[in-house]
Amino acid sequence: MVRRIESGPVATEFLLPDIGDGLTEAEVVRWLVGEGYRVARDEPLVEVETDKAVVVIPSPVEGTVLRHGAATGETMAVGAVLAVIGSPEEARSVASGSSEARDGSDARETAPAKELSSHQPTASVRALPVVRRLARQHRVDLSTVQGSGPGGRITREDVLAAAGAPGRAGDPTPETMSAKGEVHRRPLSRLQKTIAANMSRSWSEIPHVTTFDQVDVTRLIAARRSLVQSHGSEVSFDALVIGAVIPALGRFPEFNSTLEGDCLLVHSGRHIGVAINAADGLLVGVLRDADEMSILQIAEGIRGLSDRGRSRNLGVEELTGQTFTVTNFGALGGGFGTPIIPPGNTAILGVGRVADAPVAEDGKVVVRPMMPLSLSFDHRVIDGALSRRFTDSVIANLCDPTLFLP
Repeated sequence: MVRRIESGPVATEFLLPDIGDGLTEAEVVRWLVGEGYRVARDEPLVEVETDKAVVVIPSPVEGTVLRHGAATGETMAVGAVLAVIGSPEEARSVASGSSEARDGSDARETAPAKELSSHQPTASVRALPVVRRLARQHRVDLSTVQGSGPGGRITREDVLAAAGAPGRAGDPTPETMSAKGEVHRRPLSRLQKTIAANMSRSWSEIPHVTTFDQVDVTRLIAARRSLVQSHGSEVSFDALVIGAVIPALGRFPEFNSTLEGDCLLVHSGRHIGVAINAADGLLVGVLRDADEMSILQIAEGIRGLSDRGRSRNLGVEELTGQTFTVTNFGALGGGFGTPIIPPGNTAILGVGRVADAPVAEDGKVVVRPMMPLSLSFDHRVIDGALSRRFTDSVIANLCDPTLFLP
């Protein structure tokens, strides 16, 4: 991550770190400290867009930013020089004399260092790379666009409005004609390409089996209402489902594991992945050590993950390392589904929309609020009997929340 330049005055080459599972590159969104300006250790230095999020990278050392490794909008490989940081007097010597220390690469010209207390970012336009690409497609000058997003960030809708273009955000112009009419070529976003790759990998490598159940959540609804009234804070069904799942993961550790070659890695921590419906596709935010949280903390954690996920501001630790995943079809009005297991997991639980349904009870037909459950599991690790015992444990908790609520 950090490399010293040994030729001449000592400066630090800060290399683009691997800030996500399998990350190979990232795109520079915005420099927060301009060339020639002072930066403190651990102070935010640059925003980059990875496959899943926009991440703020802090400076590893204190000093003057002598050179940026890439301009705004450029894509960098992991391990490339992100920035050179040193003392003010090193500015010219680093620019002219450190090429040999960088494996023979040409040194870039850099402006003399400026001892200022304030920063001068290199780009004033606030827009994600996907929005910048859309602007280029429509030949829109972003410096003339007023952003309507958070903090004045320019959105897709802002670009389309400036271009006078109809249709959805991201719709390109017609390119060709076919027997079916006009054909539009719409490049996938970085996030969409990552989702596609992960789904293809999971579906091709993991033998999926999905089982379906319904659970009477009469008492769960009552418990949820009581929690809201007692604490004045919203408690989602997602939080309650996670609360019901956590004890089952302790009883059946195969569901909280990773298959690695011929070994099953059984995780002691229960880090629950929560599916988030973001603008460009599905993200999985990670609720770390959920087994150490109360239901109210789980609910608050889910809200925070959802908010940061939709604004693409999740940290790396919130995007990686889940040991079991829950996805809520019901939030979008769905019932049953066949969820795909994320790489590194052995199972995923899909939750459908709660709806009244007729059920048989003591020989009579009664109406009860029923929650659909869809459990997909890796058949290399989990067989039908084990999946049944796990599901029965989760259902028992959902039917009687006193089993997992304090």
